[in-house]
Amino acid sequence: MPLQIFDYHNEDHIKNLLVTPHIRSRFLRMEPGQVAGRHSHDLGHEIFLILQGSCIFDIEGEEQELHAGQLCLTLPDEIHQVRVTSAEPMIMYLSVTPHIQPTHTGRDPDGTRHPTAFQPSSSYDVETDTETPVDELIDTFVDAASAFAQAARYNADLQIKYKGQLKAALADGDKEKAGAIREQMWQGVYQSHKKITAMDELWNDLTPRAGKVG
Repeated sequence: MPLQIFDYHNEDHIKNLLVTPHIRSRFLRMEPGQVAGRHSHDLGHEIFLILQGSCIFDIEGEEQELHAGQLCLTLPDEIHQVRVTSAEPMIMYLSVTPHIQPTHTGRDPDGTRHPTAFQPSSSYDVETDTETPVDELIDTFVDAASAFAQAARYNADLQIKYKGQLKAALADGDKEKAGAIREQMWQGVYQSHKKITAMDELWNDLTPRAGKVG
């Protein structure tokens, strides 16, 4: 990926800038008095950095006003809402990690969850794959899920194989041996994460075409 510079002063950059299963990041502009919908994220950790203006965040019923240069965050399932309080537009940088459909769960004021809602890829400034036949996309996704299951099984077997050796090396104070064992264990973890990322990418491609969206 080439080095890119993004500037929130540039109107063309007020959008999603990076969208992968690992992270969605963007600049967001909200107008004076604007209120975002109350929601939570089933999986996502969200970070908000205010760049211009001010706003009130309501996170799990606790309210705080944030100004330019200040940051707050939410954890999965934490209900949050933002309201602009400045006379000028508020601009923030935000990121959601991970970014896996369905990304948002609407909430009533009492916290009641709205029905699961999948979004079109265009909601995240990504084009929906309409060229791949949907049956092929389903098969590819299921293959990726199976590959992840195999990698997870390999990882579990690897950790079982090495756990006793790691305990013994640490008990003996042999950091060099423990480090070598840790490297072997990491390979199982690493491969599992690579496979789940591939599965998540296909899931995000499939869901906008697998039923109603919006």
